[in-house]
Amino acid sequence: MSHQIDVDAAAVRVPVARRRVREIALAVLRGEGVHDARLSITFVSARRMAVLNERHLRHHGPTDVISFALGTRGGPLLGDIYIAPDVARRNAREHGASLGEEITRLVVHGVLHVLGYDHPEGKGRDSSPMWRRQEALVASLARRATAARRTRLTRSAA
Repeated sequence: MSHQIDVDAAAVRVPVARRRVREIALAVLRGEGVHDARLSITFVSARRMAVLNERHLRHHGPTDVISFALGTRGGPLLGDIYIAPDVARRNAREHGASLGEEITRLVVHGVLHVLGYDHPEGKGRDSSPMWRRQEALVASLARRATAARRTRLTRSAA
C-alpha cells in the first residue's frame, strides 16, 4: 500500500496545516479502499482558480475546488486537486461553517472527483450519492478530530 500526497501553496496562505490536508486525503483514499495513489493538492489564489476554471471547464470566475483525475495507467491512482482558500472562506461564511470544515469538505470533494464520483449541477446536487458520501466523510473526520482533541486534553491534564 502506497500513498503519496503532496500539498503545496501557489503564493497563498493555507488556512489548514498541510499535515491535516494530507490526513484528510488519506482518510478518503482509505475509506474508499484505494491502496495506491499519488495526489497533488495545491492551494491557489482566486485569480489563478478563475483561469483554471475558464481554461479547463469553460466556466467564468473562480470556483472553490477543481479536480483532475489523471488515470491509473496500470499503476497508482493519479490526480491533481486545486483549492481556492478565498472562495472557501466566502462559502464557509455563507453556509455557517468554519473555514477548517469547509477546507475539509473541499479536500474530500476533490479526492472523490479524482476517484470518479460526480454530481449534477444545480438541483439534485446536495442529494446526489457523491454529496451524501462527501458529507458522511466530513462528519466522520470531524468526529475523529474531536476525539483526538479530547484525548490530547485528557493526557495534558493528567
